[in-house]
Amino acid sequence: MSPKVNEEYKKQKKIDLLQKAKQVFIRKGYNGATMQDIMEAAGVSRGALYAYFDNIEHVYLELLRHEDRKHEIYFRSDDTKNSWQQIKNWLNKQQAEIGSMEETLVLANSQFFSSAQYRNNKEIYPYIATRYEGTMEVLTGFFEKGAAQGEFALRLPAETIARYLISFMDGLIMDTAHMGPEKTKVNEQLDALLFTLEAMLGPVGNKTETTEKENKEDVI
Repeated sequence: MSPKVNEEYKKQKKIDLLQKAKQVFIRKGYNGATMQDIMEAAGVSRGALYAYFDNIEHVYLELLRHEDRKHEIYFRSDDTKNSWQQIKNWLNKQQAEIGSMEETLVLANSQFFSSAQYRNNKEIYPYIATRYEGTMEVLTGFFEKGAAQGEFALRLPAETIARYLISFMDGLIMDTAHMGPEKTKVNEQLDALLFTLEAMLGPVGNKTETTEKENKEDVI
């Protein structure tokens, strides 16, 4: 019994440390954060932190894994809402996060992926190399499942739509991190993304807000 308890304790302890590290990265960005900052935020000794992480890059990569799992779980879950509603809910959440960078990892992500250390040493970050394809797999599967259930009438291959969504979001996040949400017009851009996704996915039985408004005006 004790080995199981020990492993569960270590797993939870690692998650707790990552949550504290996340707050440090949000507050200081990736460039400004140090292992000492995380030790102080978590209230642990140097040995306790280094028992789980080798350095600041290792902490950040593990945090990325942890955060990415949330998106995977969301799109893999059997939500009670239909697939199109799930996408809209997810985009609403992204809108809130991108629009309030001071409370999210948007800036830290931008700094990490644009850092010279990452650009020049991509081979030592194997997770980053597989992250894109992993996200592709999850989104493609989600779109294909929606089509199989009769919720989408895809106008393009599911894989093409998945790549488009990833590229759009990555670009918007990067630009917003450097210029701010007011400059990049986050809300307008995500409205445009939703419009485009609707055209590509063809949600069955869905009416756009424009169509609904026109129908109401006809009745009046």
